[in-house]
Amino acid sequence: MLSPSLEDYLEEIYRFDKELGFVRTTDIAEKLKVSLPSVTKAVKRLNKKGYLNHEPYKNIELTSKGEKLGEFLVRRNKTLQEFVEIIGSKCNKAEEAEAMEHYLSKDTVSAITSLVEFLKRKPELQKELLEFREKNNSYRKR
Repeated sequence: MLSPSLEDYLEEIYRFDKELGFVRTTDIAEKLKVSLPSVTKAVKRLNKKGYLNHEPYKNIELTSKGEKLGEFLVRRNKTLQEFVEIIGSKCNKAEEAEAMEHYLSKDTVSAITSLVEFLKRKPELQKELLEFREKNNSYRKR
């Protein structure tokens, strides 16, 4: 199991790999707004745990283990952002997903994924949920 910080690194490495076809430590540092030494330390830890391969001054390469977990992390983030949107929250979806994602079990993420997919297929229920929320949300009235 990875720490939330290492999950964030692996998630961004996976995104860069899929979007650009290569991953550089400088790109990760810019995206996560951290120093290059912090990225280097995280990359070494992920390398040691078998999630990626990296040699100094070369691009980062995901292993199959890193690819699999990276895909899960990106999907989890996307699902949680969709969940926040579907339930009608007015918060920043990306920030809210980031706040939740590291602390939910895989089973809970799976249940949320099922709910999101169900509601996406049933827009009338999604509309009904939002109407219910508008009428009954006691937190907004405070």
